[in-house]
Order: sequence, then structure tokens, then C-alpha cells
Amino acid sequence: MSTLIRFNKPYDVLPQFTDPSGRSVLTDYIDLKGVYPAGRLDRDSEGLMLLTDDGRQQARIADPKYKMAKIYWVQVEGIPDAAALARLAKGVELKDGMTRPAKARRIDEPAALWPRVPPIRVRKTVPDCWIELTIREGRNRQVRRMTAAVGHPTLRLIRYGIGQWTLDGLPSGAWDRIT
Repeated sequence: MSTLIRFNKPYDVLPQFTDPSGRSVLTDYIDLKGVYPAGRLDRDSEGLMLLTDDGRQQARIADPKYKMAKIYWVQVEGIPDAAALARLAKGVELKDGMTRPAKARRIDEPAALWPRVPPIRVRKTVPDCWIELTIREGRNRQVRRMTAAVGHPTLRLIRYGIGQWTLDGLPSGAWDRIT
């Protein structure tokens, strides 16, 4: 039987097990041998990572051809209006082409949110808000590029869900087995 774990990756942790430069990596948090990330999550992003010891399962989770939904909580600069959210939902033109349609909506700050260390840069003259963005592809830094393309740069990015799995009940830096 294969192993599948979910991990709530903190900010500034590399999504790999080693780093010759000595930066924080997965082994600083996960003491389980033989599992590998199913997809990546940038060092400056937080949230859900799935790791498995099953290559087929890893491919089903990570490969964009399976179009597994990924849900992000995104703190953005400014307050996106209905038109900006509609552009995100319709798809945004990026340098590497048009994104697939997405789901985009404004949300309240997530209740289960943990403090980020270090905290985001706050500007008193520029408001910010949270949106929930669901995409079914995984281009490099896609969510950040999408929000910037509609005029609302990302301040904080948390992956909340992948397919049927979410961060619910999992504190930052913790992992558990999925049964």
C-alpha cells in the first residue's frame, strides 16, 4: 500500500529534501524516508504539499494533464473589482500564453490563518484583501503572474487544497498521513 502525506509548508522552506546552501528544506520538518513531493510549491509560498512513495500517484497529482484542482488563498494588493475577478476566471494572457479558465472570488481573511514569519510588507496607503483562486494547471509562479496581470500583485500565497485534500486541521510546519 502506498504512502501519501500532506504537509503544510511554511514560508521560506524549499520544496526539496536537500540544499547545498543550507537553506530550510523538507527534511527539517518531515522525518519519513522514501516519499517525494507530488508537485512543487515555491519557497516564498506556503501551504499544502502532498508527498508520496508511489510514482503513479505522484504523476496523477502533479501532471497538468489530469487537471487536478488546486485552491489558493491569495492576499493581494488593492481590492479587485468584479471585472478583475472575471478576468481571472476567464483566463489571463501571460507571456507563455493564455491561462485556462479559473474560479476566482473575494473571501474574508481565512479564519484558520497562521502568522507568517516574517510578516508581509504592509503599506498604510494601499489596501489589501484576500481572494480564493482555483486553477487546474501549474505553470511556474502562475498565481502570482495572474494576479499581477489584473493589477493586484500577490502579497501572500497559500495553497489551501489539491484535489480532495486540504489544509484543514494541519498547522504550519506539520504533516500527517492520509488514509
